[in-house]
Amino acid sequence: MDTTRKPSWLRAKLPSGPGYQAVRSLVDEHKLHTVCQSAQCPNLGECWSRGTATVMILGNICTRSCNFCAIQTGRPTELDLGEPARVADAVAKMGLRHCVITSVARDELADGGAAVWAATIRAVRHRNPQTAIEVLTPDWKGKLHDLDTVLDAKPDIFNHNLETVERLQKPVRVQARYDRSRSVLQHAKSRGFITKTGIMLGLGETQAEIEQTLRDIAADKTDILTIGQYLQPTPQHLKVERWAHPDEFAHWKISPTHPATSQSRALGPPRRVRPLEKIRPRFGHRRRRKRRDGPLQLPRRRAVPEIHRRRAPQHPQRVGWGIK
Repeated sequence: MDTTRKPSWLRAKLPSGPGYQAVRSLVDEHKLHTVCQSAQCPNLGECWSRGTATVMILGNICTRSCNFCAIQTGRPTELDLGEPARVADAVAKMGLRHCVITSVARDELADGGAAVWAATIRAVRHRNPQTAIEVLTPDWKGKLHDLDTVLDAKPDIFNHNLETVERLQKPVRVQARYDRSRSVLQHAKSRGFITKTGIMLGLGETQAEIEQTLRDIAADKTDILTIGQYLQPTPQHLKVERWAHPDEFAHWKISPTHPATSQSRALGPPRRVRPLEKIRPRFGHRRRRKRRDGPLQLPRRRAVPEIHRRRAPQHPQRVGWGIK
């Protein structure tokens, strides 16, 4: 299959509009990293124009060298202890109802960056008590006590991506392992969290391998699954083996092997994906509206879904948000 040119259904709009400019200004002002930029996500223009972004903590240099990912590999800089507070402030200014936080892998740290993860979650919760927090984390090298540090901060949704089928893990993810990633998801599920994972198509996987991966995800009782098309970020990365047609995504959505038919929730629509950014967080700003018979009032609060009602204990503000 000729994959040198993208098919028509994968065309993306150029970044533009007031929403895009507002998000870019906010990211620059708070000196934040986003996976949208670092991973060269093709959905950047679409998401930023709608006022959404996935914040990436722990810097923008990763200690791993996945062959599908455009994030820079190398020796990371020192930890930024002011980052949790800046992330919380940015979420507040964007008025997010649902924020997504991810990070690079920091394997050189004793805890893999778990303390900063927990501090960021608590800072966002303290500043934005009505915002649902979704985390997309590394695999912690299988160290479940570091994972527990993150889970103890009580995110609303725990996400860790399998990325591809079991056979392709080594050439695609290099330092990661299929069974290790599954154990991370299983552990989060055993503690009662809503769990989420994602895979990419177009890396050379077979239909039978996709089916088996979906069976594994269902067996782990993972709640949410996303599937997207892999795009080659640079000529130095793995090439695209095929373009998955939208009909294939529709097939996996209704397939008997899809985990939504057992434990997992429904699959979302197919999207262009680059490594890590597969999620479009929902957002909404509080707007004043005028009643016909009275002065300006805030809109009546609607019932909040269960995942929005689970809240971590409130912590008094403190320097560093508990980072050791």
